[in-house]
Amino acid sequence: MAKLVSKTYGDALFELALEKNSVDDLYEETGAVKDIFVEHGDLVKLLNHPKIDKEDKIHVVENVFKGKISDDLMGFITIIVRKDRHNDIIEILDYFVAKVKEYNKIGIAYVTTAVDMTDAQKKDVEKKLLDTTSYEKFEMNYSVDPELLGGIIIRIGDRVVDSSVKSKIDTLSKQLMKIQLA
Repeated sequence: MAKLVSKTYGDALFELALEKNSVDDLYEETGAVKDIFVEHGDLVKLLNHPKIDKEDKIHVVENVFKGKISDDLMGFITIIVRKDRHNDIIEILDYFVAKVKEYNKIGIAYVTTAVDMTDAQKKDVEKKLLDTTSYEKFEMNYSVDPELLGGIIIRIGDRVVDSSVKSKIDTLSKQLMKIQLA
């Protein structure tokens, strides 16, 4: 349900940004607003408090953001609070940011290897991804998982390329389990 909420509201904000020709400006503002919500968990707790009336919550949000962000984003946040979707605000803003990155052809890649990669290897992976996808730029996120034993796992959105040794051993193991000896 939360994913549907974030998609619905995130798409609405994106359409507004396109309509007003302010995609990049709203993208910047949204990142800053999200950071405030993440850094100040008390603000989210206050918005989620059941005994605080909606108008008071809107007043708090206006005190925090009014004059510091665009009227469009201010109105959007007010609508989120008014519709009792404040609990999903971070996911909504995340969805919007991802939508803008997709619009600007910026991919987000998560690369996992068994050992640290050198800078040259990282550049090679990024170049290969740029050559084989429609993205013009990538935000690369690298991590190490020694359990992979070797190889690499690359995740971009919901697509995963797993060429790790661990995965190959698991696949081989499953195939061997299917073999029946006579």
